[in-house]
Amino acid sequence: MSDREESPSGSALLRCEGLVKHYPDGNVQALRGVTLAIAAGEFVAITGPSGCGKSTLLHLLGGLDRPTAGEVSFRDQPLARLDLDTYRAREVGFVFQAFHLMATLTAMENVQIPMFEGPWPRRQRAQRAGQLLDEVGLSQRREHRPSQLSAGERQRVAIARALANEPTLLLADEPTGNLDSQSQDEILHLLRQLRERRRLTLVIVTHSPDVARAADRQVRMKDGQIQAG
Repeated sequence: MSDREESPSGSALLRCEGLVKHYPDGNVQALRGVTLAIAAGEFVAITGPSGCGKSTLLHLLGGLDRPTAGEVSFRDQPLARLDLDTYRAREVGFVFQAFHLMATLTAMENVQIPMFEGPWPRRQRAQRAGQLLDEVGLSQRREHRPSQLSAGERQRVAIARALANEPTLLLADEPTGNLDSQSQDEILHLLRQLRERRRLTLVIVTHSPDVARAADRQVRMKDGQIQAG
């Protein structure tokens, strides 16, 4: 499939047209004309060597950054015309390699963080956080802090937190990068289950061939451009 073609599995949830990203000094061109469509419900793995623009592309898809040129659209609405805070809060869940959990908070409290900006009363926040931790297999670890959890368990907490506001799109940047092979397999299995159960669109940046092979489609990048996918 060409990187300019829409996946046949459904209508495009995300479209990128001619994305260019320069960093402020002007000497680093992270993206050089990326055009890509991602279907609703699709699982896409973005691969390539370090520095090829994978994470930059993911950040633009999630509204964490803006392109220098080109356009990202969500459900045919350009992100440039949307309130990005609302887009990130309602539509996107983020999972990162380094977990980014609050060290002083329990698993239950960490999962509730995204809900503070929403309409959830305190009791409902706690109830929902407990349900999400159950869903990721941590029902017995609710009151543990990150330092009391294994790396794989910390990533499960981070995944539960990413699902707190029921996103449509789950973006994961090297979610298995800090894990051993067994934990990697468990997290990958969990992400695939969640994607099917919740009908998520899942986009993962990864160096792992095993993670990439599990995706519906691999988008391979090099020097800020899509080489295949």
